[in-house]
Amino acid sequence: MRDPLPSRPVALSIAGSDSGGGAGIQADLRSFAFFEVFGTTAITAITAQNPREVTAVQAIGPDIVRRQIAAVRAAFTVGAAKTGMLFDAEIIGAVAAELGPRPPFPLVVDPVMVATSGARLLREDAVHALVSRLFPLAAVVTPNLPEAEILVGHAIRGVTGAMAAAAGLAQRFGTAILLKGGHLEGDRVYDILATPTQTVRLVSPRVSAPTTHGTGCSLSAAIAAGLARGSDLQPAVIAAKAYVHAALEACVAVGPGVWAMANPATLPVDAVRLEF
Repeated sequence: MRDPLPSRPVALSIAGSDSGGGAGIQADLRSFAFFEVFGTTAITAITAQNPREVTAVQAIGPDIVRRQIAAVRAAFTVGAAKTGMLFDAEIIGAVAAELGPRPPFPLVVDPVMVATSGARLLREDAVHALVSRLFPLAAVVTPNLPEAEILVGHAIRGVTGAMAAAAGLAQRFGTAILLKGGHLEGDRVYDILATPTQTVRLVSPRVSAPTTHGTGCSLSAAIAAGLARGSDLQPAVIAAKAYVHAALEACVAVGPGVWAMANPATLPVDAVRLEF
């Protein structure tokens, strides 16, 4: 009798396209592939960008975004999904409507608001839609420090302030919050994982990399990959942080003075320490 064909878990990225390949769905698909998860996509926007700047953004019609999600779900057994750049309230509404009030798989919401270059990737009037429509569906929300400051409405100072902010957001929204600490100063990077009942710190050495473009997309996609493989949230976050740490160490030159993260050969989970 013929052996059954091999199978793989499936993850869905609902995000924008980065023409430079460093972030967006391109980074998400690299993360999925590293964790041996089959990647599917629903593209929300097309950007003209490279690691230095975003020169144009064209949103995809909300109905087409919704139909992409529906087409994927009709054929694939989606184990987890992530959202990235959603751009406006209409797209957010379409995504929320298609996922439904209780998605049958965990959802990672990366609240992409502003590019590293300063370009606005989420309209200011869409923040409320993101918080009210998608946060309630999320297994985890992954803001960086500037995004967390928008959500809490004030500046966040140091690791202690980040812990308080993450815990407050977890209580406010009733879901897990991973506050990414790459913008904090110091030779170690503290990411804060908070649930309504517990707050922990994930610590790793800071990598002196020539670029950090795409770190947020890669991290949230790696978390979704872990969840699609059946991992619990905390180990999925630890593996994702280790992946980004190693991808920064594996940066490659791709043009004159232009660098990009690359998939590492191994996953250095020992580089991440959990502190309660």
